[in-house]
Amino acid sequence: MSRPKSPRPRTVTLGLLQHACSGNPAENLATTLAAAERAAKDGAQIICTQELFRSQYFCQSEEHRYFDLAEPIPGPSTAAFQKLAKKHGVVIVASLFERRAAGLYHNTAVIIDADGSLLGSYRKMHIPDDPLFYEKFYFTPGDLGFRAWDTRFGRIGVLICWDQWYPEAARLTAMQGAEILFYPTAIGWHPSEKKEYGTNQHQAWETIQRSHAVANGCYVASVNRIGLEQPIGGDGLEFWGQSFVAGTSGQLLAKASVDKPENLIVPINLDSVNVTRTHWPFLRDRRIDAYGDLTRRFID
Repeated sequence: MSRPKSPRPRTVTLGLLQHACSGNPAENLATTLAAAERAAKDGAQIICTQELFRSQYFCQSEEHRYFDLAEPIPGPSTAAFQKLAKKHGVVIVASLFERRAAGLYHNTAVIIDADGSLLGSYRKMHIPDDPLFYEKFYFTPGDLGFRAWDTRFGRIGVLICWDQWYPEAARLTAMQGAEILFYPTAIGWHPSEKKEYGTNQHQAWETIQRSHAVANGCYVASVNRIGLEQPIGGDGLEFWGQSFVAGTSGQLLAKASVDKPENLIVPINLDSVNVTRTHWPFLRDRRIDAYGDLTRRFID
């Protein structure tokens, strides 16, 4: 006769890994694994990396040589994090450059449970193409849809960077019961634009994600990198750090610095999800009979 599963804890500690990246993938993997080890020892139970932590942000240019940075899933990075997850009994979300097949690559996050098992992957759905963010050259849009996973410490959803600007992505993930939305991220300023646009750009980034917490009554955890990266010369990109966790009413629970490597360790209470969704029943009051036009590109 099998034993009933122990109830999941409702108080859970998140660990967000914020740091700079060098041009050496092996060094970056070691840095991230060491940060994850420290986070686990400091009590983190769900640990999330920043976007594409194994390299500098190579999408600043379109160069075929950068495809050599990609790896299969499962692969060496996945195995390393599975080992760490099992050792410490923690859940890990790790952002990787996935080589699916020759000529087919994705910006992918793997979700690893606390027993070291690979629960699944999320492939970035929204792919940007802006100056110094030339991701369409490298990444095929995701084909796994928006998903949520039951882990030892709660039901989580994962989205990646550019996805964070889309309320549809957050909503569809939350509708699958996600209590926490994780956003591995690599976003920063063009140094020449920072003085004029920097404050508004950062505030917009933070506000839209906090609004996902409000609209869906869930936690949001956004993990960004730091440092000035100039892999192709020029001004490069100055990543603005400021990883944060927002509560179920959008309140800032914790926020990292602009330019310091740090693990953001944040305890949360998952009971707040039910309390918030009961008191602000946005999911109940949705007019699903009137939203058909959302599947259209534009209403002329």
